[in-house]
Amino acid sequence: MLRELDGRTALVTGGTRGIGRAVARRLAASGATVVLTGRDAQEAKNAAADVAVESGGTVTGLALDQGDPAQVEAFMTTLAVEHPALDIVIANAGTMGRGGPLQEITTADARTVVEVNLLGTFAVLQGAARIMAPRGGGSIVLLTSLAASTGVAFMAAYAATKGAIATLTLSAAQELGPQGIRVNAIAPGVIETDMTAPFPREALDDIAARAPLGRLGLPEDVAAAALFLAGDEAAYITGHVLAVDGGLQP
Repeated sequence: MLRELDGRTALVTGGTRGIGRAVARRLAASGATVVLTGRDAQEAKNAAADVAVESGGTVTGLALDQGDPAQVEAFMTTLAVEHPALDIVIANAGTMGRGGPLQEITTADARTVVEVNLLGTFAVLQGAARIMAPRGGGSIVLLTSLAASTGVAFMAAYAATKGAIATLTLSAAQELGPQGIRVNAIAPGVIETDMTAPFPREALDDIAARAPLGRLGLPEDVAAAALFLAGDEAAYITGHVLAVDGGLQP
């Protein structure tokens, strides 16, 4: 595998499992020094050790609760001291929250999803820009979702936050471009992870059958897109939301 990210440092939030872990592994295998985060410090440390072995790269695991914007701000401030040469940020951490009928979702349930998915992602983006701007730029990739363009019944809060992240991507790209910072997003479709594992198998099979490519996505599919957007091959791409959904986009 080409090591096109040699000498670069990358942050992957929510990197202990699923999409985030696959992204961390792909970036590390491509030469980047990777910092991955998870809510539990020991889980993040263990995941980093495993990803380092799997990728043959340098990986560190740190604790971060993205649902606490103050903690995110403090984390990014510390990161700026320990990794001032931050080149790549993949803001992957998120939650589906508690689904259910729109009339029954509580304000507290909706607030949790907004705090993690939107405010937490915003804080990561903000902190990354503060680190990258003085150095002349970098690449930031946010994770939105197919849900941002289709909506999802019984998951209104989740879909709303992912739609907001898509818009945030466009706004940030316009503002940060003159500072050399590219901001793009990936909109995964239904990906085979432990987040989708609780869904009825029949429903997942139906989605796979409706996808033009005839299958569900894999974390590695998203990781490949993240590597592309993070690297020099995407040097003239910013403000773009890249669908990785097997053709399910409307």
